[in-house]
Amino acid sequence: MIAIIKYKAGNTASVANALERLGADYYLADTPEELEKADGIIFPGVGHAASAMRSLQDQGVADWLKKTKKPVLGICVGMQLMFESSTEGDTVGLGIIPGSLKKFDEKEAKVPHMGWNRIQTNGHEHPILKNFSPKHYLYFVHSYYAPISKNTLASCDYIQDFTAIVAKDNFVGVQFHPEKSGNVGSMVLQNFLDMVYAEKRTEA
Repeated sequence: MIAIIKYKAGNTASVANALERLGADYYLADTPEELEKADGIIFPGVGHAASAMRSLQDQGVADWLKKTKKPVLGICVGMQLMFESSTEGDTVGLGIIPGSLKKFDEKEAKVPHMGWNRIQTNGHEHPILKNFSPKHYLYFVHSYYAPISKNTLASCDYIQDFTAIVAKDNFVGVQFHPEKSGNVGSMVLQNFLDMVYAEKRTEA
C-alpha cells in the first residue's frame, strides 16, 4: 500500500488520480503513525517551500521522513524539501540530500520554468529510469532549482542545467510532475511502484 503525504502543500488529488489509473492501492496520511503502515511513500508538493516545511513540522512528519527506511518519492516541492535548504523563504529543508536550491535568473528567461521539457540521464542507471528515453517530455512548473550533484540521476536544461531526478539511499526525487506528464509520467510512477514492491518481496 502506498501512502500519499497529506499536508498543506501536497497536490494529493492529482497524484491519487494517477495512482488510480495505474490500479495502485493508496491512502492519504498526515501522521507518522499512518505513514509507518505503508510500503512506500509519495511526498507531493506545490507552492512555497517555507510554508510546506512548517506544515510537515507541525504534523510531526518532518522528523519521521528523516529517519524512515521506506522507499520515498518526492515530487516538485516534495523533492526540493529533501535538500538541505532553499533560498525560497530561507527554508531549512530535511537535509536528506546535500545541496541548496536557488531561484532561476529572471533576467535570462521567463520564471517559473513552466511546460514540457526533456531530461538527460547521462548514462546513469536506477530503477526509476527504467524504459526512459531522452526523447520523452515531462511537465515542469518551478521557480527554484536543485544544483547538479553526485546524487543527480537526470538533468534538465532551462537557463542552466539543474537536477531533474535525484536519488540517495531510499529516497528518490523528481522536479517534474509525473502525475501531469501523461504516459511518460505514468511510467515513472510505475517504476517507483515496482521499486517499492520489489523491496517488499526481498524482505519477505
